[in-house]
Amino acid sequence: MEGDDCSFPPDSSDGHSQRGSVASSATLSRAQDVLVYLFGDSAVHLSVEGLGSVTVQELGRSVREALHVPESAQDAFAFWLCSPLLELQLKVRHQPYKLCRQWQDLLYRFTEASEEDISQDEPCLQYRRNVFYPKSKELQIDDEGVLKLLYEEARSNILTGRYPCDPEHWMGLGALSFALDEGTGLDSQHFTSTIREKKLSSFLPAHVAMGSGGLLSTLRGKSSRQAGLEQNLLEEYRKISTSAANPPEPTQLLHQYLNTCHSLPYYGCAFFFGEIDKPVQGILQRGKRKAVNVGICLEGVYVMDVKEKHVLLGLRFSELSWDHSYPEEEGDSHILWLEFDGEEDGTPVNKLLKIYSKQAELMSGFIEFCVELKSASEGGAAVETDGEASVSQQSASQDGSSKNGRGGRRGMLHRQNSVVCSRVHSLNTISYVDNGESNGSIGFHLSSASMPRWSLWSYFQYLSFVFFSFRERDQTLEAKKSCVLLQPTGVCTHVLCCASDRESGAGLNSTDQLCRVPLEDQT
Repeated sequence: MEGDDCSFPPDSSDGHSQRGSVASSATLSRAQDVLVYLFGDSAVHLSVEGLGSVTVQELGRSVREALHVPESAQDAFAFWLCSPLLELQLKVRHQPYKLCRQWQDLLYRFTEASEEDISQDEPCLQYRRNVFYPKSKELQIDDEGVLKLLYEEARSNILTGRYPCDPEHWMGLGALSFALDEGTGLDSQHFTSTIREKKLSSFLPAHVAMGSGGLLSTLRGKSSRQAGLEQNLLEEYRKISTSAANPPEPTQLLHQYLNTCHSLPYYGCAFFFGEIDKPVQGILQRGKRKAVNVGICLEGVYVMDVKEKHVLLGLRFSELSWDHSYPEEEGDSHILWLEFDGEEDGTPVNKLLKIYSKQAELMSGFIEFCVELKSASEGGAAVETDGEASVSQQSASQDGSSKNGRGGRRGMLHRQNSVVCSRVHSLNTISYVDNGESNGSIGFHLSSASMPRWSLWSYFQYLSFVFFSFRERDQTLEAKKSCVLLQPTGVCTHVLCCASDRESGAGLNSTDQLCRVPLEDQT
């Protein structure tokens, strides 16, 4: 499975191009050395002729042959162009060399990096997990080499905090990594000496191994904290060593590690950089933003706090609507809008989360492609469910969607006291009430009869504008709508009202069409 219909869109401008002309065809026709990087500090060394025109599909055959990847698992991996500033999964027809030559143009378009950082950034070609490969198929893989490749990538994401997880998870995963690296037969003394030689950060997430807090607390508690982590890791390691009469095979340990990672809903996501508004806590603290990672996979969208290493919002595609708006003026940001169900003071409301990112266009296209893939797979005669939802939850969701149609209310999210759970209370969102009607169009309307009784001065003092741009899938129709965001004195509720209605169109992209009334009654 390849992401042929989901990739970065072509750039219509070349004002920031920093690249020179592509090398001569005579030079590129000769055999060139190419390094294809893998997770785990290793690489595949290839000698490629016609490098300037070689495609991902052609490179894939050479890499799979070098790594002995069986044909049954060839779709599990894809080629990526990666740097600290940007990560892009390539399509089979892409030509990596030419994209590398255009890398700075892509950075100007999709990142907020400075000119200096862009000029110094260089991408590497990586062979890693295909984001469109279903987890259900991955569970069927038995080839040790393929499992090792998947394991190294998952391990890297755990250690760097890209996959947030709870203590019981990262401690068990750390013990499995130790067993895979050193075997299962070490005694306590050798275990401790090996851990101190390699450091805890080789087996536990960096933010856990390094700890947190000020300098004084670090000096006081570092030794005891390290000793406690070592002891807990040793106990988990002993469970692995004594869990069976015979020492577990590497394939068993690899399966255990990956199965644990599969319990994380964002396993296998493609990640994008963005920012969200921080909750307003005072006049002086308005306008501040928080850095987030946005993970998107076949199951849904997950917004994660970069600093705190936990999930802020996790939504399956059946629980959200989305859209992407372009900047209205120079200096404005691209925005990915996520709409989902919430609750305030016991009243069901609709919430809008703004994610500021130059990669919003990529994210929107990625979501759309994932939704289409999921719909296509569920439309078959034999539907394979890929996720953690129970059969009853899935059937209830499907029944609800068929009953309510595109105007129905989505099911409320399930919460857990875990880093994996959503923290909607910590998000700065726009809330409004759904009147439950569906008239075939989407828009934000305000009933004048229900207008809250606020003073004229409050309107002028707290009036600000939010612009939504809606793009029609049918390119013959385009419409824009200006909306007013009212934030009156002493009232926590945001009221979003629009000056005009659309005659037709699809509005927010959604798996179920919605008609929204942005109003909460105030007495």
